[in-house]
Amino acid sequence: MTDKAIIPVILSGGSGTRLWPLSRESYPKQFLALDSRTNKTLLQKTYERLYGLEGLENPILICNEDHRFIVAEQFREINTDPQAIILEPVGRNTAPAIAVAALQSISLGKDPLLLILPADHLIEDIIEFQKVIQSAKTYANQGRLVTFGIVPTCAETGYGYIEARNSAHQKDKLTGLEISNFIEKPNKNKAEKLIKDSRYTWNSGMFLFKASSIINELEKFAPDIINYCKIAIKKNIVDLDFLRLDTASFKRCPKVSIDIAVMEKTKLGTVLPLNVGWSDIGNWKSLWNISHKDHDGNYINGRIVAEQNKNCYLKSEKRLIVSLGIENLIVVDTNDALLVANKEYSQNIGNIIKSLNSSEFPEGKVHKKIYRPWGNYTTIGEGSRWQVKLIEVNPNASLSLQMHHHRAEHWIIVNGTALIEKNGEKQLLSENQSTFIPLGCKHRLSNPGLMKLELIEVQSGTYLDENDIIRFEDSYGRQKNIKEQKNNS
Repeated sequence: MTDKAIIPVILSGGSGTRLWPLSRESYPKQFLALDSRTNKTLLQKTYERLYGLEGLENPILICNEDHRFIVAEQFREINTDPQAIILEPVGRNTAPAIAVAALQSISLGKDPLLLILPADHLIEDIIEFQKVIQSAKTYANQGRLVTFGIVPTCAETGYGYIEARNSAHQKDKLTGLEISNFIEKPNKNKAEKLIKDSRYTWNSGMFLFKASSIINELEKFAPDIINYCKIAIKKNIVDLDFLRLDTASFKRCPKVSIDIAVMEKTKLGTVLPLNVGWSDIGNWKSLWNISHKDHDGNYINGRIVAEQNKNCYLKSEKRLIVSLGIENLIVVDTNDALLVANKEYSQNIGNIIKSLNSSEFPEGKVHKKIYRPWGNYTTIGEGSRWQVKLIEVNPNASLSLQMHHHRAEHWIIVNGTALIEKNGEKQLLSENQSTFIPLGCKHRLSNPGLMKLELIEVQSGTYLDENDIIRFEDSYGRQKNIKEQKNNS
């Protein structure tokens, strides 16, 4: 690591429910490829847009435990080995997350610049973005806490605003400005006044500062956070590629943003205006805004037959959608849920999710397609005593050696080669071959090949929940205790 090193700290713990049903708690928007021009996910693009930046180091990633294998796999896909993947046992907003990242980076023996980036933003002008970061390094190296303020394009009420003490002249657009005030999300009238004054920018949630600088200010303004984070790191457990924070210590951290904990109190705050085609894709309307549309303003993706529509977002994952004479609608069809919404009401989807969850609809949180460290499975059909899944196992990956007390399984190979282990005996199966796993049989499924393995699993029994798994061996460090198995197959 050089003296001018920049370590990106990518915050990827959000749930992204305002883009339901594509984005859900089990697989939120930062892990989706929402930019229609690329198959890269928002998380991957967050790091890739930094390529070529002077002093760039591999990132520190912060996510929750349920998403750890998704994060690791997505960085493996872009051939990047993170310096650390830190697992938050509970969500505590951005201040504790940043504190942990700063303390972890200091433990590496240097005092690097930390570039704090949410994992779910889109930026169009990457060259300009890197120019502004380079300018910000001057202020950060002087001990300033730099934030990047987005130059407003409309009277947006969904963002907070940053007030600078002075306005930046056009010729000095890369000059940092001292921060005067942070303003919470304003109403429409106030927002319209703010955007007429060039001192005001949107609060992007992106920062650049030395690790030591943010630690010093946290010790001054939020000592509880820094103290509990120190203990959480000291008692951490290294689990494969992951750093597990001590749960009891981290839970004691106040749940607070870095803005409230430090930036609103410090005298070291500097804002650099950023005009780079930024979007946080906060709802369906903002996604429609940045999507490639036809001459009638429609974004169309999937099996769609559309006639005489205007300004719509139409997406289908599998089923055919036929639309005729509709305007300003969001229509998104997944394999288990259909959303039809007026584009202007897309900010209110959060209320719908609360209603789904309070009514215990599983679709509010969980996709039919569930990702695991070895691949994924999709529930195709189910009844009270049976369930059918499509299972996909990555090359050279293996499920745990396990058994079930309450169900039997029948596997039919549809693509690739499977290595089956049953009570210590192994056999290879290929396309159109099958095997039966009786109740109580100790078994394991592996993919020894170079291509993805696909099979149909038919489960039958008195209890089909995912916590009917007892593990004997596991390549991914997952717990063996049956009480801890739910959603970890």
